[in-house]
Amino acid sequence: MKKLQRLFLYVLILLSVVIGAYLLWGHFSSKPQTEDFVIRLGDGVNGPKGMAWIPGGEFLMGSDHKKAQANERPAHKVKVSGFWMDTTHVTNDQFAQFVKATAYKTTAEQVPDWETIKVQLPPGTPKPPASVFVPGAMVFVGTQSKVNLNDYSQWWAYVPGASWRHPTGPRSNIEGKGNHPVVQVSYEDALAYAKWAGKRLPTEAEWEFAARGGLNQATYVWGDQLEQAGQIPANIWDVKKQTFPVVSPKAGGAVGTSAAGTYPQNGYGLFDMTGNAWQWVSDWYRADYFAMQAKAHGNKVIDNPRGPSDSYDPDDSSAPVNAPKRVIRGGSFLCNEDYCQSYRPSARRGADPYSPMSHLGFRLVKDAAQ
Repeated sequence: MKKLQRLFLYVLILLSVVIGAYLLWGHFSSKPQTEDFVIRLGDGVNGPKGMAWIPGGEFLMGSDHKKAQANERPAHKVKVSGFWMDTTHVTNDQFAQFVKATAYKTTAEQVPDWETIKVQLPPGTPKPPASVFVPGAMVFVGTQSKVNLNDYSQWWAYVPGASWRHPTGPRSNIEGKGNHPVVQVSYEDALAYAKWAGKRLPTEAEWEFAARGGLNQATYVWGDQLEQAGQIPANIWDVKKQTFPVVSPKAGGAVGTSAAGTYPQNGYGLFDMTGNAWQWVSDWYRADYFAMQAKAHGNKVIDNPRGPSDSYDPDDSSAPVNAPKRVIRGGSFLCNEDYCQSYRPSARRGADPYSPMSHLGFRLVKDAAQ
C-alpha cells in the first residue's frame, strides 16, 4: 500500500513539473525573441565609421498586431542581405559639411516648381499667383487649445523661409543642435547627400529589419511594452504630460528633435530607429503593397524586395490616389497614443518626395561590398 502511495506521489510530482515547464515555455515563447548577435560597429578600418553592421537574414515584415494599420498587413516572410547602416540620423553638422563642400541648395531653399506641385493636387486645380511661390517648407505650428484631430492642417503650415538651417521658420536656427537630426530635407535632398557620401537610402525591407534589432515581431523596437521603468525610451509626444497638438506655454511649449543617440540603442547598435524624426527610405509607397506581396508569394520568402513600381494612397483625401510618394518610416517627436502610433517598427506612411517637413530626416546604408 505504501509503495502505491509513493508511486502515486511520484507521478503527481512528475506531472506538476511537466505542466509547470509547459506553462513557463508558453509564457516565454509568446514574447519577442532576440537573436544572439554581437553589435559590430565600424571604426573606419574594419567597417565604415559611424555605421553598424546589420547581418541580414529572414524575418516577418509588417504586422498583424491589433495596433497595426491596414497598410502594415499582413506580416509576410522577407529576407535581406547584410549591409552597413548609420547608427543615427544624418545630423545637422554632417549635412552642413555636405553643403559646404558642394554649395548644395535644398528643395526648401528654392522657389517651388508648379509642375512638381500640381501632381499632388486634385486635377484641375488652378495655378496660384506668382507671389505664392516663395522658398519655404511645412512646419508643425501646433494649436493653442485642444482640437478635433481629423484635420492635420490645424497644426501644420507652409512657412516661408523655413529650411534645414531654420527648421521652424526664418527666426529659428540650429545653433547648439549640430548633433540633432537634420530635418526639412526632401527625398531629393537625401539622394543628393547620399551620392556625395558614397552611400544610399535603405529599402523599406532593410529599414524594418534593422529597426527590429533582432526582436521578432515586437510591438516596439525595444519590446512589447510602451514604457520601460515608467519611461518611454524614445522621443515621442507623451499625451500624459501634454495634450496633442497643443503647444501653448501653459502646456509646456513647442516640441522638437532631441540629440541623436539620446535614447538606448537597439540590438544592432542603432539609435532612434523610431521617434525623433521620420526617415526617408527608397521605396515608392503603395498602401496595399504588403497585401500584394503576400498574394503574389504566399508563404514563400521574398528575397530583398525593392518596393513597387508606382504609388497608391487612397487614404490621403488631399491628393490623387496615384500621386508620387516615397515611404517614410519610424515616426517622430509628434507621434503619440492619441493620434499617430508610428513609433512601431512596422508602421509606414507615404510622403511627397519634394515636400520637406520639420519632423522628417533620414539615415543611410552601405552595401557590404562597398
